[in-house]
Amino acid sequence: MKLERLLITCGGTGGHFYPGLAIAKAMKKRGGHVKLLLAGVNAQAQSAIAREQGIDSLILPAMAAPRKAPFRFLLGLIQGYGLCRKEIAAFSPQALLGMGAFTSLPAVLACKTARLPLYLHDGNARIGRANRMLSCFARFLAAAFPPVNGDKIKCPIVETGMPIREILAESADTIDRKKAIEELNALYHTDLLPDAPTILIFGGSQGAAVFNAALPEGLLQLNSSEIQVLHLTGRNKLESTLAAYKDAPFKTLITESSEKMELFWSAADMVFSRSGGSSIAEMALFGCPGVLVPYPFAAENHQMANAAYFAEADAGVLLDNYELSPENSRELLADFLNDRAKWSRRGQNAKSLARPGAASCVLDKIEENLQNK
Repeated sequence: MKLERLLITCGGTGGHFYPGLAIAKAMKKRGGHVKLLLAGVNAQAQSAIAREQGIDSLILPAMAAPRKAPFRFLLGLIQGYGLCRKEIAAFSPQALLGMGAFTSLPAVLACKTARLPLYLHDGNARIGRANRMLSCFARFLAAAFPPVNGDKIKCPIVETGMPIREILAESADTIDRKKAIEELNALYHTDLLPDAPTILIFGGSQGAAVFNAALPEGLLQLNSSEIQVLHLTGRNKLESTLAAYKDAPFKTLITESSEKMELFWSAADMVFSRSGGSSIAEMALFGCPGVLVPYPFAAENHQMANAAYFAEADAGVLLDNYELSPENSRELLADFLNDRAKWSRRGQNAKSLARPGAASCVLDKIEENLQNK
């Protein structure tokens, strides 16, 4: 049976939405029909992003977290279930793919009562609570990384990698360092050098206050004019971070965020980053060695498991959030400058972890399973 019609339920954080969107775009590229079922506080914005990229979506009723507001959770579940059943009847999908999070529950229940095959994807090395619970209904779970708690999953596990945005997958092998620096200079009116050791500081879409505080000071303590720094500060943190770099003896590009991450990854020789699943996958794709500082309040500390996976492959260094200080960052930066060959090997190790065809792999595995059942 060829996979021609697929529903994908995703929502909540970008870590659930963007991999689902990447799979949807891969499905459409194959000539198939696909639709996203979106839930969570970001659903409206995510629907607009999907629409801009030619992907249809349905926004489901808001659902409160079950432990925080059980009544509003139940109300959202009932309303969402009804909408999903109507959508299944109208769209006639062959299967449902769930990208994790409790917001996927209405679609999963509708899928099961409609006797549709269910597949799951998880974007972290520690499989999340929702997917663990729903795995008893699924034909398989596609994992971004080798799971550390695979024994908790009640269906087969298939390692497919983390689906990432198409522009990133296409750029990894087509934009070299020199071109990336040239384009960054043109976009931001900077004078970055194509051959200077380049440090990327990326705390995720919201930024990381500890990065913005510790790293500029550590870089200033290093007191090197040979490096250059790309620092994405996060929303509403630009002015304070600019002030922290005001006496820097090196070139900088400091901005809140960017829609051109392919240029930042391509330009970087070393990265300080959080360790969300997408960040890990993108670092691997671009062969960026990194210092990974897991977000300490991530659900079930899943970023720690992601960072450990990267560090155990000697693709980078794991540093606890509470150990990130100006002194520790200075020592790591000095090590990078003094042993470039070691960090280059780490970049090669990172590249070996990349799964650029993850979105297509997920679709292939679903189609193969449909054919064999």
